[in-house]
Amino acid sequence: MRVLVTGGTGFVGRHLCEVLDERGHEVTAMSRDPDDSVVPDDVNTVEGDVTDRNSINDVIKDQDAVVHLVALSPLYEPSGDAGHQEIHVGGTETVIEAMVAHEVTRLVHMSALGADPTGLTAYIRAKGEAERAVQQSDLDWVIFRPSIIFGDGDEIRPFTKKLTTPYVTGLPGGGSTPFQLIWVRDIIPMMADAVADDDHLGQTYQIGGPEVLTLADVTRLIYQSGGKSVRIIPIPMPAVGFGLFIADGIPFIPFGTDQYRALKFDNTTDENDIDSFNVSSDNLHTLEDYLDIG
Repeated sequence: MRVLVTGGTGFVGRHLCEVLDERGHEVTAMSRDPDDSVVPDDVNTVEGDVTDRNSINDVIKDQDAVVHLVALSPLYEPSGDAGHQEIHVGGTETVIEAMVAHEVTRLVHMSALGADPTGLTAYIRAKGEAERAVQQSDLDWVIFRPSIIFGDGDEIRPFTKKLTTPYVTGLPGGGSTPFQLIWVRDIIPMMADAVADDDHLGQTYQIGGPEVLTLADVTRLIYQSGGKSVRIIPIPMPAVGFGLFIADGIPFIPFGTDQYRALKFDNTTDENDIDSFNVSSDNLHTLEDYLDIG
């Protein structure tokens, strides 16, 4: 199959392009600023912006399937003029319109756990609206709703280190926010299956890793992997909310009230759908496995 991966040279995209290429697909990785050094030689890289229909028309028209990965991080406030609505909703609508115009019917769409047009954060609301656009289209779609994805090139580890300090650190609510982190190399084969397997069409999958960790757990493991310990001091959530409200307009502080609301969000699956891909929790890697903590 000829497969276009939007955001194809990003964190998840580069891993997916590699697996799709290994499976014999003809892969094109599209990004606003593509980097061909991070994908296999056989993967074609092209420039394209999902918010600009003219820039993606010629790329989409010759494809058999599209995997739509372009997204802003939920961990940081958007920089520049493009926000969650423009990228997640507008970008998804633009991809759908181009696919329909060129009779490309299969779409694998990356969403997020808890996506809901009425959700707590701008990110979750935009992801919910984007899902609705996909579901209301006439395309053959598959939607993935993963928890936080970790692995080479991820954001969760830099974010955690930016939010904390070694040895002694404060965390909102003591870092009690739960996550069901999944290793990128565990979720990628599932996404690659969805590209080619008709059995997954019309399905929305919640995908999480083999264990639930709190932000405090993640923080301890990350510092432990670097040979450091950390004692966590709880910061009351109301105090965090007020502080981030004050910081919202300060450009060099990448967190704001939306990130505060995200830290109150349960990022675990209601029912982990990994078994839809013949995968069990025993087959998945934990964050401790990845960090090689013995």
